[in-house]
Amino acid sequence: MVLKRVVVTGLGALTPIGNNLEAYWQGLISGKSGAAPITHFDASKFKTQFACELKDFDPLAFFDRKEARKLDRFTQYAMVAADEAIADAGFDMEKLDKYGVGVIWGAGIGGLETFQNECLEFAAGDGTPRFNPFFIPKMIADIAPGNISIKHGFMGPNYTTVSACASSANALIDAMNYIRLGYCNVVVTGGSEAAIAIAGVGGFNAMQALSTRNEDPATASRPFDVTRDGFVLGEGAGALILEEYEHAKARGAKIYAEVAGGGLSSDAYHITAPHPEGLGVVRVMENCLKDAGIQPHEVDAINTHGTSTPLGDVAELKAICKVFGDHAPKININSTKSMTGHLLGAAGAIEAIASILSMKYGIVPPTINHSHPDENINPELNLTLNKAQKREVRVAMSNTFGFGGHNACVVFKTLED
Repeated sequence: MVLKRVVVTGLGALTPIGNNLEAYWQGLISGKSGAAPITHFDASKFKTQFACELKDFDPLAFFDRKEARKLDRFTQYAMVAADEAIADAGFDMEKLDKYGVGVIWGAGIGGLETFQNECLEFAAGDGTPRFNPFFIPKMIADIAPGNISIKHGFMGPNYTTVSACASSANALIDAMNYIRLGYCNVVVTGGSEAAIAIAGVGGFNAMQALSTRNEDPATASRPFDVTRDGFVLGEGAGALILEEYEHAKARGAKIYAEVAGGGLSSDAYHITAPHPEGLGVVRVMENCLKDAGIQPHEVDAINTHGTSTPLGDVAELKAICKVFGDHAPKININSTKSMTGHLLGAAGAIEAIASILSMKYGIVPPTINHSHPDENINPELNLTLNKAQKREVRVAMSNTFGFGGHNACVVFKTLED
């Protein structure tokens, strides 16, 4: 069977360093930090009192008040980013076959704040069960693609992938495969998350997963630096329009890049810690390259998972050295989480977008906040430290890993007829 080719024709972003695609890109290349004290709730008694929140996001600029109350923040974010990507793709909605348009979305948690607030309100009451009738529809992780499809009338495959922080990369790979196999012409894919809430920060603090650099939040996310002490929680959404190549060409669509392939694997090691030698990460990158038909020496840039945790960063870079060998020092390796924080289920989407824009503009965004090298990291690697670097990027890889040992890897390449 000859697989159909898949291209990216639309992008949308709602992130802690920019509320649309252009602002996100400018934030990335300027090395902007999205971390600041938490405003969503009083975090003064928490071990971590900062996060990468969205800035100046007003849901009433996108939804009327009644509609906004029916949507958890993770769904609001999803719909805003998806709308931008759909507009960017430039469809003639009257001519588009909406039976051939799917929505495959990623969310690691879903409506955590909604669940939290309903439980808190019940606990504060007299025991009488008074729950919001929209409690369940607001909370369930699959509601984001459901709302996107309802708004636009898209009647193709519609579901959410849940694999912790690999969720939206899994969604992207599923979307690619549905198009490859001919089940869809177009898929709206990506991911969203809104876990900066009492339960989210408290839960990750209990795991000792978050940075506690409260005295200097802007520098807390510091991947690859020996002083790193955990990740910084982020929120937002990223959306991509994947389209069958001939379908895109026939309508004269703008094409950002080709989705060359994807890989999946499991660490099968620990619920939260990576394998110390990065064995699952080795396998996922090898699987991705094989699927794409790309040789290791062809890869120009890798946006790592790079969460700024003591164990994860070292394991991933060991894996990169093993897979790419002598070519590894020639790759621009970076972690955009140094700027955006960790968007959990949305991480794969916004980082894939960063990789695609690196190809478009010939600039690799930096890994900021680095000042102290880690002796456990190969000093020959180009970690794109502190400043963006210009270079031609023809092949870009994006890594995303999740609690439970879930690994996903996607590779993009410049379009060649």
